[in-house]
Amino acid sequence: MHTTDTAKSRGLTAAWLAVFFSVLIWSGINPKDGLTWFLEVAPAIAALIALAITRKRFPLTPLVYSLILIHAIILMVGGHYTYAEVPLFDWLRDVTDMTRNNYDKLGHLAQGFVPAIVTREILIRKGVINGAAWRNFFIVSFCLGFSAFYELIEWWVALLSDEAAEAFLGTQGYVWDTQSDMGMALLGAIAALILLGRYHDQQLRTLTAR
Repeated sequence: MHTTDTAKSRGLTAAWLAVFFSVLIWSGINPKDGLTWFLEVAPAIAALIALAITRKRFPLTPLVYSLILIHAIILMVGGHYTYAEVPLFDWLRDVTDMTRNNYDKLGHLAQGFVPAIVTREILIRKGVINGAAWRNFFIVSFCLGFSAFYELIEWWVALLSDEAAEAFLGTQGYVWDTQSDMGMALLGAIAALILLGRYHDQQLRTLTAR
């Protein structure tokens, strides 16, 4: 049984890496703006390095690995086109009469959704906080704080590089873009805890049993 589980784990890891690097390579081929591409995909690459370092001593649940991969893909697609010019969301804008390309809102929703489950896993497995209510409160607060910090990073980039500022910020003339970005991250964090909490608990029990 152990051998079967190990082979399955290696197969999933190989598939994860194949998808990650395939999208990363595609993303880096003639991106809309080179600096913006680097800024957008840097968190995905940092996550890959962190996962590689912790893979043996602190393996995560399949759910968390899958969510991290999805978030990385969102970042890479945004890096390739810039968040304001992703073609699918241009099409959605046109057919729904929206005033802007809202791919950045998907990115910020994921910015709350994915870190919420990652944080939840660490807190539960490390026994940092006792009680689901206080744990959920901390997770939501952490995700909102992380989103606010990311908005500060975008501001600093805008101050350093006027050329990349518009592409990286993706405000598209929306004066409440920063606030709505944080609102989407908050919504994502709450939604993740509600929608995936029980399923995550099942995976945590399976991981602990192994």
